[in-house]
Amino acid sequence: MHRLVDAFRNLFAPNLLTRIVAVTAALAVLGAAAWFGWGFLHPDTSCAEGVEKTGPEQECVGVSGDGFVFGNEELRKVGEAIARENATLEPGTYATVAVMMPFLSDDPTRRPTIVHAVQGAFLQQYRANHESNGERPPIRLVLANTGKESVYWKPVVDRLVAMAEGPDHLRAVTGVSTSGQTTKDAVTALTGKHVPVVGTTITADDIANSERQEPFPGLARVVPTNRDEARALTHFGRTDPRKSLLVHDRNPDDRYARTLRDVFDRLLADSPYQPQPIDSTDAGSTASTARQIALFVCGAKDAENVFFAGRHTQLREFVNALSARPCQDRPVTVLTGDEGSYLGSDARLDRNAVKHKVTVRYTALAHPDAWRGAPAPAAGGSRNAYDTFARLAAKGDDLGIGTLARGDLTDGQAIVAYDAMATAVQGIRTPDPGHVPRLVSVANEWPRLMGPQRVEGAGGWICLDVHGNPYNKAVPVMELSADGTPVFVRISWPEGRPPTDCIPPKESG
Repeated sequence: MHRLVDAFRNLFAPNLLTRIVAVTAALAVLGAAAWFGWGFLHPDTSCAEGVEKTGPEQECVGVSGDGFVFGNEELRKVGEAIARENATLEPGTYATVAVMMPFLSDDPTRRPTIVHAVQGAFLQQYRANHESNGERPPIRLVLANTGKESVYWKPVVDRLVAMAEGPDHLRAVTGVSTSGQTTKDAVTALTGKHVPVVGTTITADDIANSERQEPFPGLARVVPTNRDEARALTHFGRTDPRKSLLVHDRNPDDRYARTLRDVFDRLLADSPYQPQPIDSTDAGSTASTARQIALFVCGAKDAENVFFAGRHTQLREFVNALSARPCQDRPVTVLTGDEGSYLGSDARLDRNAVKHKVTVRYTALAHPDAWRGAPAPAAGGSRNAYDTFARLAAKGDDLGIGTLARGDLTDGQAIVAYDAMATAVQGIRTPDPGHVPRLVSVANEWPRLMGPQRVEGAGGWICLDVHGNPYNKAVPVMELSADGTPVFVRISWPEGRPPTDCIPPKESG
């Protein structure tokens, strides 16, 4: 301020040189003030090209294929590998595929799965560009961060739609994962703009097309619905509904829990016990509720099986409560969906549960042992397809994405992401070989990916029906071992047996 006052005082000095210097100084001070004021009123919100700070936590939300990893340093290596691969592609010749999901999580059990999913997607990009006999178009991969819990899905979807209409030639969005309302909204918006979507780990039955309605035109899925997972689980081990009860999350916004409950409800129509609710929206009370339900199980003398419809946090609390139940002389089997796959990496799980006669079985989306052992079936998938993936995964360090050891593959995320990208690539390259197809041409390929044109996934055949759903997909059944680690038991099937020709019938269930 003193400098500005002095500058204005000198404007009236008799000496010409003094007046010129004064004018210059005054303009400099006013310019600096204007710059500061503009910066204060219009702060820089850019994180990287195509990525903006958003919301009260200033999360970096948007789309990038240049190595930006949205603040998740665990993604640094694979993000840089994607950037290097993308830099080799000639502009205008490639088709772009986006991996859309939240790339940050406050849940420590989910953070490794995010990295594994991106690594799996990159391995398929690398295979498509380097090991496909020169097939074209080449594939560009970008990461689309929707923020924690996918709260900021809308600006990301808007950006992806613009990329589909512009020179980026976006032709598919994959990585779509959690079965929640925001996912449903994002898929609705993308498919409403004719952008093809390949869902990875979404299993909710109401984020799918069907014979009755098709709210998501252009949606394909590579993992079974909750209904098919439950059918496969019941085919694995016949359970008596009269000796079974249901525990479920009553959160109305959790489509995974709600649709899994609907399936279990039908399977347990003859159960004499009322379903027992847990409310994940009241997080502080769920451990106490789990303890009370464990006591209820002890009181229900004939209850041998508990079907659990909920997320892994509440599942872990319930398993821990069963481990400490007073009736430890009575065996109890807990059966649940693919959220059980997070138990193995959950440090808060009571590892003594199995020793206390608690058996936990769950369906996995994929597992590295499914196609490598002697019990692997002759149809529905192949060891050769899995070994192709495993060979690439073993080159993780050489490819610059970091280590992908067997333990990193047991959550199934890398396998499923790899298969989802394979589905997207097949849909892009089939309609007009060598050229970038139209959006509608890609979406129209989904019903053709069956029979001889099936996707040879590392997790099993992907045989899409005319609605974009996988028919009779292989479902690995897992069980917690005595030390609390998950062990692959065997593959089960929604139809009770593996497919022989990969051609869905007129009615697939």
